[in-house]
Amino acid sequence: MEFIAPGIYKISLGIPENITPVSLRRNGIEAKGLERLPEAELPFSVEKIGFQVTARGCTVELPLANEEGLYGFGLQLKSFNQRGLKKVLRTNSDPVADTGDSHAPVPFYCSTAGYGVLVDTARNAAFYCGTHDRQGGISKSSEESNAIGANPSELYAMREHKGQRAVAVDIPAAKGVDLYLFCGPNIIHAVQRYNLFSGGGCLPPMWGLGVWYRIWGKANQAQAEELALAMRQAKMPCDVFGLEPGWHSHSYSCSYQWNKERFPDPDKMVSRLNGLDFKVNLWEHAFTHPSAPFHDDMKPYSGDYEVWGGLVPDFSMVEVQNLFGGYHKEQFVQKGIAGFKLDECDSSDYCSSPWSFPDCSIFPSGMDGEQMHNALGTLYQHTLQDVFHRVNRRTLSQCRSSHAIAASLPFVLYSDLYDHKDFIRGVVNSGFSGLLWSPEVRQCNSVEELIRRVQSVVFSAQTLVNAWMIPNPPWLQVDLDKNMNGEFLDNAAEVEAMCRRLFQLRMSLLPYLYSAFSEYRFDGIPPFRALVMDYPEDLATHGIDDEYMMGRHILVAPVIAGETGRRIYLPKGNWYCYWTNERYTGGQWYQLNVPLEQIPLFVQENSLLPLANPVECITDETCFSLYVRCYGTEPCDFTLFEDDMTTYDYEQGSYNTLRLARDGSGYSVTHMGNDPARRYEVAGWDMIP
Repeated sequence: MEFIAPGIYKISLGIPENITPVSLRRNGIEAKGLERLPEAELPFSVEKIGFQVTARGCTVELPLANEEGLYGFGLQLKSFNQRGLKKVLRTNSDPVADTGDSHAPVPFYCSTAGYGVLVDTARNAAFYCGTHDRQGGISKSSEESNAIGANPSELYAMREHKGQRAVAVDIPAAKGVDLYLFCGPNIIHAVQRYNLFSGGGCLPPMWGLGVWYRIWGKANQAQAEELALAMRQAKMPCDVFGLEPGWHSHSYSCSYQWNKERFPDPDKMVSRLNGLDFKVNLWEHAFTHPSAPFHDDMKPYSGDYEVWGGLVPDFSMVEVQNLFGGYHKEQFVQKGIAGFKLDECDSSDYCSSPWSFPDCSIFPSGMDGEQMHNALGTLYQHTLQDVFHRVNRRTLSQCRSSHAIAASLPFVLYSDLYDHKDFIRGVVNSGFSGLLWSPEVRQCNSVEELIRRVQSVVFSAQTLVNAWMIPNPPWLQVDLDKNMNGEFLDNAAEVEAMCRRLFQLRMSLLPYLYSAFSEYRFDGIPPFRALVMDYPEDLATHGIDDEYMMGRHILVAPVIAGETGRRIYLPKGNWYCYWTNERYTGGQWYQLNVPLEQIPLFVQENSLLPLANPVECITDETCFSLYVRCYGTEPCDFTLFEDDMTTYDYEQGSYNTLRLARDGSGYSVTHMGNDPARRYEVAGWDMIP
């Protein structure tokens, strides 16, 4: 066993493979954040870890105590507490069942016993989360195991094992593996250590936390500029304008060149959009078409199978990073493009088209297709992050695949899937594994569904409306055919106003959310996280997968279309309804009616909540006028993070903190730091008794 950092230990078993998530990492450990965490002991004796090499690869067994809950394994959309389940962590865009397939499978799990485990492999490892007994192990009594149920659920529930078992990990091909143990003392500390080991969480530019709108895929330059102007005239908050595949001269695979018939003067268009204070984001995928300017140079550094007639670059190689990253820097980033959206990088083995490369692919670095499927998303993210770091401009971009050690990467995951409950579960689960997730808004069957989905994205890492299938904003018409025909809702103005108010709510929360992301960056605390992280001692939170914390003080409980209310659990302490200021006693369930224009939000008692007068977008001159809500008579301090909101200068210490406080003598704002930027002005305080 090797000491890595405070509370982090490495255990090497057998002969580990050379290509693993940790070996591919590009960001160092955030050591200062680890030093601030409480001391913690190893969760179990190392001697209790089992290991053997098999004809299949190798197998690891890790202790699992009675009643431990297990969480994580990446972006799991179908389940929450993974104890008693088998998870095969395979990158796949279409997880139709709860098998472990995911856009972002991460071989990291954490326990309610207060620890986390990273199995450092890029293989499609299978995790048996306390599902089986070894020969001669602890079993139920014969009387209990012989019981007969009245229905299938009852029948199999009687056979569920409640005692002590192990987590068995089956790793194909490998003859050894490194394990990393992350100590607590609580589950949130283990997750913090994992995120800090990954380099700390990402800190997006402030504009990245605003509202995103991806336009119709068939739009041309004139239509894009017309829509951008219309959104400004409508006072609809929006920071990012995203272009879909149609901007390419060749999209599947990609040429990475503008379609000059549809976008005759792209530089002028980008300049005009920037002049309207929009940031421009470009869709792409990694498969390189023969017409791409760097295609021939990329050939020696690509896999032996093509996808859609394009090369699959080996992004682990510095030559690819220089070719792909250098081209993007010169042709796009230096010309005003603020970010990218990597699509189709998550594989789908069972589509009729060659969606991705096979597992038997061979890459010049020595990776095979299985390893590259798991690594492709993070390697791409590293390549583009390096580009933006070199020009000293932060990005928040999108990627449809990720894996382990990704917390520091400024990319948000999204999906072609669309079940709303699964999408909410994605927000809750993403915080366990150092991932960001957006339950993006696309097609909606009704105005009610549109509003409920907009509410969910407003309270997620990325407020994204993806209107790639429709030429007009969905708040003007939700019906696809009518939208295409330019037929608007009779109450379009009313629906537009409802969406505007929700987006304004998001903008009012930006200083609060930006500070939550600064805690993610420096302390590893996920900005969106399950209740069990903050309240592990409360057993009721162990199964709640449709409520979550946003930052330190706000509890979010989204509602699905078709529901006029919902059952909500509030953990211990007192909570205030954001909308009515009514106080609720925690530690119990409530059945609440929820009007369409509201999403259930609760603020912890004794919190200070800074709310900004909403702006339509973030500019270099933006300064937020804040009103601070004081919930309770003895609120704890709140610290705002302040910098230029755009560059990496904060890494050199160029930032400020504003400490908001209230005590018996009144209110105070303490400003500390050396950055001349002033982004916040406290205009008033509101006491919520």
